[in-house]
Amino acid sequence: MEQGNYSVGLDIGTTKIVAIIGRENEYGKIEILGTGRSKSLGVHRGVVNNITQTISSIQQAVEQAELNSGLKIGSVVVGIAGQHIRSLHHSDYITRPNSEEVIDNEDLDKLCNQVYKLVMLPGEEIIHVLPQEYKVDGQSEIKEPVGMYGGRLEANFHVVVGQVSSIKNIGRCIKSAGLDLGNITLEPLASADAVLSQEEKEAGVALIDIGGGTTDLAIFKDGIIRHTSVIPFGGNVITEDIKEGCSIIEKQAELLKIKFGSAWPGENKDNEIVSIPGLRGREPKEITLKNLSKIIHARVVEIVEQVYVEIKNYGHEEQKKKLIAGIVLTGGGSQLKHLKQLVEYITGMDTRIGYPNEHLAGDSDEEVASPLYATAVGLLMNSLEAKKKNRIEHHEEEMPEEEVLVGQENDMGAKAKATASAAASHTDRKSIFDKWSEKLKDFLDNAE
Repeated sequence: MEQGNYSVGLDIGTTKIVAIIGRENEYGKIEILGTGRSKSLGVHRGVVNNITQTISSIQQAVEQAELNSGLKIGSVVVGIAGQHIRSLHHSDYITRPNSEEVIDNEDLDKLCNQVYKLVMLPGEEIIHVLPQEYKVDGQSEIKEPVGMYGGRLEANFHVVVGQVSSIKNIGRCIKSAGLDLGNITLEPLASADAVLSQEEKEAGVALIDIGGGTTDLAIFKDGIIRHTSVIPFGGNVITEDIKEGCSIIEKQAELLKIKFGSAWPGENKDNEIVSIPGLRGREPKEITLKNLSKIIHARVVEIVEQVYVEIKNYGHEEQKKKLIAGIVLTGGGSQLKHLKQLVEYITGMDTRIGYPNEHLAGDSDEEVASPLYATAVGLLMNSLEAKKKNRIEHHEEEMPEEEVLVGQENDMGAKAKATASAAASHTDRKSIFDKWSEKLKDFLDNAE
């Protein structure tokens, strides 16, 4: 199979590294061709802290995916998260030299590029500039200003900022593992693509992705990303608490959490006990499930309350900003028993668990449809979208002028052109991230 026919998403997490190979079928659904998963060594709270171990873990996951699919992986789309990610809001404007000409994509690019010149803290760089609403000559609440007349174009932006060194370290790991970096995507955005519907994004929704090392939050309203945040706690701190509280080793603590863990202490009776084998011939340990869920409950409440503070900071209480679709939980940590009920109890908001199966072909492996793989599926979707956009652009470039004119007379030709321009304008905002990826690739090539 040609490289052009499939794409790869690579999720570099704190507990696991997942590589997913897939392609789009004729119904627009994603067909998974192969997956690979390895234990993530060298990543702490979403940040690479051991380059050699991370490279080895990436290679393991990629080799497994290649073996499963019988395909060769060349280029990957990778996700970025970690405690160094922060976001801010910024307003900016440009004055157009000729207000008699309509606003085009070039004007939007000029405005976005201006935001990139903001002065950040030392060692920080802007990764993502996401336009919210535009204003043209004082007229507000404009979602798409292209084609309008106006002299002053302004916009509110959601700006995502990260540590340059952390981003470059991920790029270095990808390159050293023998792969090409196709693109970089913010992980909460990738997860949102995989598990949220357009209706939810319109109505207002908070996506909480509970990973091993971090909990990512993304808030959408009116179909636009409004707020992102990374909380430096995830499933690993729960495991750590079980390990300390029950005096057992980490492997046993993780198994206990997955098999018997519950976020709701009232669920377990006092006489429910699980026996854990002792180390090297020592007596087995007996742990009550009530005690186990009390330990889990205390830590989960802390994580959920921190996330809820972020949601309230966005202004969820105000009628104008109300998140009608409530909360969607995803990521490995969302599989904890009774977590949905606890989140509803703390926040008073409707909650559901987000599965990425909506975008997958019917015959996909059940495991891939788990919340555990939401980010990896989202990254794969991002990669397929970018390839589709490239194909449309190349197709437009290859068509000679006369052919385009003839095509317009032909109904099918007109439709194709309309589809191409719609897709181009839809993906235009994503091109900002492509620029960042290019910059990172240049840096890595020069560092050789």
